[in-house]
Amino acid sequence: MINSTALSPAAATSLKKWHDMIVKIDLSDLESIVAENAVFRSPVANSPYPGKQVVCIVLRGAMKVFQNFEYHRELFDAGNSACLEFSATVGDKSLKGIDLIKFDADGKIVEFEVMVRPATGVMALGEAMKATVGPAIKAALEARATA
Repeated sequence: MINSTALSPAAATSLKKWHDMIVKIDLSDLESIVAENAVFRSPVANSPYPGKQVVCIVLRGAMKVFQNFEYHRELFDAGNSACLEFSATVGDKSLKGIDLIKFDADGKIVEFEVMVRPATGVMALGEAMKATVGPAIKAALEARATA
């Protein structure tokens, strides 16, 4: 499925690593492809989540929450962005969504934005993520604010 020839070589390498981690359901090497100044934009939060630590917490939490996760299509821009269409279930709710991923010149993820539909899927995802990683995100954001 990976046809990342439109991406820069560094971004293509990181995207391949991302796909490999997803297939293995093992995000233990996630930090290697996320930039320190990365930002995560959630389908259920108004404000973006800043910083590598928080982005990794959110992405690992999503791996725990999603069942039957599968990527279907990929679209690329000129060099450093990818749009990945996916489907998954959260509890008894089916959903479809896209991951919008922007890479820096070194191939590290600097922006990861998720959009999900339908509304029932978004609500189920929000509740599951809050229960799974809500306290860890809050603690990481508070630590970041006092650093």
